[in-house]
Amino acid sequence: MKKTLALILALLMVASLAGCSGSGSSDAESDMAYVQEKGTLVVGVTEFEPMDYRDADGNWIGFDADMAKAFAESLGVDVEFQEITWDYKTQELESKAIDVVWNGMTLNDEVTTAMECSNAYCQNAQTVILPADKAGDYAAIEDMKDLVFAVEAGSAGKAEVEALGYQFTEVESQAAALMEVDAGTSDAAVIDLLMAAAMVGEGTSYADLTNTVNLNSEQYGVGFRKGSDLAAALNDFFAASYADGTMQALAETYGVQAALIQQ
Repeated sequence: MKKTLALILALLMVASLAGCSGSGSSDAESDMAYVQEKGTLVVGVTEFEPMDYRDADGNWIGFDADMAKAFAESLGVDVEFQEITWDYKTQELESKAIDVVWNGMTLNDEVTTAMECSNAYCQNAQTVILPADKAGDYAAIEDMKDLVFAVEAGSAGKAEVEALGYQFTEVESQAAALMEVDAGTSDAAVIDLLMAAAMVGEGTSYADLTNTVNLNSEQYGVGFRKGSDLAAALNDFFAASYADGTMQALAETYGVQAALIQQ
């Protein structure tokens, strides 16, 4: 009798634990439920025109910023933009300081291993920035082996320069890398081609700089916490936004329509 009672109690305990685990894990694993319960989607960004940057009133705008606002609205929550240090983006996600990295992020092995990523939505490349009056001296990447490059810490640009074995200085953002070249404290920079199109050359803030050699070809995606169900929700949102033309209209607003990938 004692053995039977002990067996029954043990089975009840196992069933109870299994039931608790089942009901709890479902909620814990739903990032969408977490975001909707707190009522805010916190978006990790850096200063990166034309994807995420501040207008004259200090509000975040750009192709990525506007898409993030629309996605948050589709979830029924507010959006909050949090400027982050790019090198710590994964830690920011895992600590729940932010809910998503939405900032022209290259889909490389490091990112796709550490995050739950959306489908690719834009084509891009890493491109070399030089003073316009010196660009003629550096027609090929081999000519640049003695230059010192400014690169954003943790960026795809840094990875490209590091792979070449060239000298580089790490800075906090791609915008800071441009400032380094403009000030003459670095010989060159490597930044995203989409950013270069918006910020470098005639009619921009850096009229005396130009982009020259593209070092690679890559694609942008959006990153959530590993296992997050928000990635699938965003893929559905991308598909719907592309189908109704909203995505293309926003891309044209910020001059990135040629880079847009069909959803």
